[in-house]
Amino acid sequence: MKKGQQTRERIIAQAAPVFNAYGYEGATMSQLMEATGLEKGGIYRHFSSKEELAMESFKFAWNAVLKARLRGLDEVPTALGKLRHIIDNFIEVRAPVSGGCPLLNTATDCDDGNPALRELAKKTLQSWQQRLMGIVEDGIRSAEIASTTSPKITANILISTLEGGVMITRLERSLDALHDARTALYAHLETIAAKPGRHSKS
Repeated sequence: MKKGQQTRERIIAQAAPVFNAYGYEGATMSQLMEATGLEKGGIYRHFSSKEELAMESFKFAWNAVLKARLRGLDEVPTALGKLRHIIDNFIEVRAPVSGGCPLLNTATDCDDGNPALRELAKKTLQSWQQRLMGIVEDGIRSAEIASTTSPKITANILISTLEGGVMITRLERSLDALHDARTALYAHLETIAAKPGRHSKS
């Protein structure tokens, strides 16, 4: 890897916690300079704008968080087990980038002010939905999950419940809401499990 690319990636990694904590508008150039150890010109030598740096930082933060959420998933043999594992990772695995969930933060921060970041967050959400939907679909095919289950609804329930739990946790400074979210989601997964003798798609 060329030195310029190494510097660019280092800037992204160091800027990601700043944008994740303060948002696009809230993150100041002085904060970015302090985090990267570079002057403004040094940063913009590698990025055309603050928006480009923010978008690359979001991608970096999300990829790191997604990797943590999926840790050990390949070792889980069942679809329902995989969904429980993701829930557990979401709650128990420390976020690798400080500032909370980058998807929730970015979606909230750029709802009205930055169309490019909003579109990036939307595509990231859709990718996350598709990944969860794929697990549900695998469970339906293996007759582990009831054939009447909607993969899209299940994915949305998981995402919205967990992200809502994060919001409450941040306000209350307590993990109670996330633990309640896990209890509720575990109960929901029991309701979509295929029952013995019930017809399911093969």
